[in-house]
Amino acid sequence: MKIDFNNTQNAFISKSDWDMTKAYVLFKTISSPTIVKAGNTMLSVALGVHFPINWAVKPTIYQHFVGGETISSCDAAIEKLGRYNVKSILDYSVEGKEDAEDIRLAFEETLRAIDNAGKNPNIPFAVFKPTAMGRSIVLEKASSGEEMSEQETKEKEQFLDRVHQLCKKAHEVDIPILIDAEHSWYQNIIDYATNTEMANFNKEKAIVFNTFQMYRHDRLAYLDKSYKMSQDGGYFLGAKFVRGAYMEIERERAEQKNYLDPIQPDKEATDKDYNAAIRYCLERIENIKLFNGTHNDESTQLMIDFMEENKLPTDHDHCWFSQLYGMSDNISFNVAKEGFNVAKYLPYGPVKHVMPYLLRRAEENTSAQGQSTRELDFIRQEKKRRKSN
Repeated sequence: MKIDFNNTQNAFISKSDWDMTKAYVLFKTISSPTIVKAGNTMLSVALGVHFPINWAVKPTIYQHFVGGETISSCDAAIEKLGRYNVKSILDYSVEGKEDAEDIRLAFEETLRAIDNAGKNPNIPFAVFKPTAMGRSIVLEKASSGEEMSEQETKEKEQFLDRVHQLCKKAHEVDIPILIDAEHSWYQNIIDYATNTEMANFNKEKAIVFNTFQMYRHDRLAYLDKSYKMSQDGGYFLGAKFVRGAYMEIERERAEQKNYLDPIQPDKEATDKDYNAAIRYCLERIENIKLFNGTHNDESTQLMIDFMEENKLPTDHDHCWFSQLYGMSDNISFNVAKEGFNVAKYLPYGPVKHVMPYLLRRAEENTSAQGQSTRELDFIRQEKKRRKSN
């Protein structure tokens, strides 16, 4: 079946006219690089001096891209999405915390989120950012094989134990857990931890998922290696795919430190490897649980076509589609309407702590090839359709 990704009636069925107006103003604003740059600078300064920003941020960009400040405050958004067969994945989006107390709090919050997911049929996955579970310098040294102090070695073991405890909890409550990818210089220790926990908990079905950022030119080969490891180890491979989020930082660091740039030469190469990875998993779908995290129509349709050609049911438990909350509703709602498994990444957390996530969303949307122009076109189309009816 061909999905009509331009069907805005389905895409915005959950949004009121007032919601549409607010979304239009928001995307119109963040489509301007000048406004976003100035706004990000002002917000960074305000956060630095502890100036209150909730009044400005919460009813605008925060409300559009974030579910709430706490797990329970996300219930309304989860229930609303669920009415249209769109599930939710609660993502505690507090980033860049380095002290032991913040790491402990993030770990405990993630345990609560896993527990909550186990009780709610509208939450089919849990998720966490590995950099929330350990200091970045420790992950970097552990990934590079650099010599570590006694304290750093202890922290590395604590990181591995936290990952183990989170995966164990997910296994206990029978909820798959997505381990997000990070910068390439942290990824080796994350891959090691994830593969270890897949071997521990994926014997009967895929509980633990690794994330493959396909803008890295080595990930297609690593997918093949991961699958062979799972076959040799007698466990299911959990595979989540994204294109990637840190390209400029990756390129700059590779140039500064004079090592091979890990990023694909261009978007076409990324798209090619992304789609090849989706096909690879679909061809082995009985042994791989696939999480297609994309805002790309072609990568979505490719998976739908394969499922149809191979007579896989639309709700096959090994086949999932996902987009970020507040973006690409034209994919999420139109695909869900046809009975496929769809889940929105639903960030949550206190306003001031979620700001790095929101600033990144704003910056990504300023790109001419990014989301804002596309989102604006869909919003205009739907407002016009509603006005004419």
